[in-house]
Amino acid sequence: MTGPSNSSFNWAAYARDVVEHAVRHQPESTIPIPEDSATEKHAGVFVTLHKLGQLRGCMGTLDSALPLPTAVRQAAVTAATRDPRFPPVAPDELPDIDLEVSIMEAPHPMRSLDDLELGRHGIIVQSGRRRGLFLPQVATQHHMDKETFLTRCCADKAGLPPDAWRDPQVEVLLFESHIYHEQRN
Repeated sequence: MTGPSNSSFNWAAYARDVVEHAVRHQPESTIPIPEDSATEKHAGVFVTLHKLGQLRGCMGTLDSALPLPTAVRQAAVTAATRDPRFPPVAPDELPDIDLEVSIMEAPHPMRSLDDLELGRHGIIVQSGRRRGLFLPQVATQHHMDKETFLTRCCADKAGLPPDAWRDPQVEVLLFESHIYHEQRN
């Protein structure tokens, strides 16, 4: 998906501004956001950073109560400065970084493997306090089949046994995202 039909705002450009301000330790108060965007519905937001085609950070929130601009801002700052897999982005890296913003729609339970459409659906796997999430684009970017997508989310993200998604006590949710890509020269 390309973006919510009710929003023509460029969330990727906004996230870029937020990241640049955070990395350069500048105040964010000068970054414009549309006035009506605070009421836009979402089920979560993730910001993904790539440096020269390689993952450089991806963080987000599933807090749908946050106003959308706040959720995008928090995800962008966290992806650039606090992803535990990477050191904080340095100012000299910014020209090599591309980013995308994924604004999630409300998830729904997966009833069978046939419900999952790779490239369209992201997944949330949860059991008790353990939870893992893969955005829809992860399956296609990494050439995963459905079972690999679910297995890797269980093992790599949720800390569950690889085949936990088959357990009826484990909840698997599907969601779609509106994805905003940077339009850079």
